[in-house]
Amino acid sequence: MILQPPQHSEEIKVEFPSRHVLLLKFNRPSALNAMTPQMSDDLKRLLDWFEDEPELWVVIVTGEGRLFCAGADLKAWNNDQQSGKSNEQEGVVATVHGFGSISRRQSVKPIIAAVNGGAYGGGLEMVVNCDIVITTVGAKFAFPEVKRGVVAIQGGIPRLAKIAGHQVGIRNALSGRTVDAAEARDRFGFVNTIVPASELIRTALATAEQIVANSPDAVQSTKAALLLSQKHNFTETVLTHAWGPQSKQVYKGANIKEGLKAFSEKRAPVWTNPKL
Repeated sequence: MILQPPQHSEEIKVEFPSRHVLLLKFNRPSALNAMTPQMSDDLKRLLDWFEDEPELWVVIVTGEGRLFCAGADLKAWNNDQQSGKSNEQEGVVATVHGFGSISRRQSVKPIIAAVNGGAYGGGLEMVVNCDIVITTVGAKFAFPEVKRGVVAIQGGIPRLAKIAGHQVGIRNALSGRTVDAAEARDRFGFVNTIVPASELIRTALATAEQIVANSPDAVQSTKAALLLSQKHNFTETVLTHAWGPQSKQVYKGANIKEGLKAFSEKRAPVWTNPKL
């Protein structure tokens, strides 16, 4: 099946490295992949398409060059501030999926961050909202916004506090302190795996292929339950999920029949695209 992604600029590269897997590469390496309005628009268009495309089950996001993403383009932001055109409060509310259309995105499809070199500011806001984070040895992470008089307001602060705990998370958010990949994994908990740079994309793709080997219905329903658990208590999560669309997709779809039949026949299941 030949997939046709929506129109986008050269600031994002689109690849299909394996069946059911979408790879998006931030492509402003000379600017450390600092986010522009064009790049953000491209990401929203591409990720919204990913959400609606039954053939795509997992997305990997990464950056070209030596850094995943340096955050917002501060030169452009400074120009807006000095000219009086800046309108951050309204912009935060209007940007439904957050920074880069990722930092507050609540997708039932898995998002893998393959972090080359590290991420700062909005770049880190995107990373902490991804489901699986694979990073290179020596990568660095920080929310340096307070050092520049701004705030990580696109979802990164509450996500970090939820992952690491209030005291640990707030220390870095208030100081702008930089942490390395090992501390991000062992103390903060938002990095899953650290690999040499030469192994980054290969490891991310292997992880994606482990996921797509499973029923897409079951995977999406499982992630939906995890997202609900961030909003509700135990009982509310179970009941809301039981009556939700992803649960219905599992129990009324073809893949549950195929999975159980394949088990009884002692063969590998052949999954079909979920009917979204």
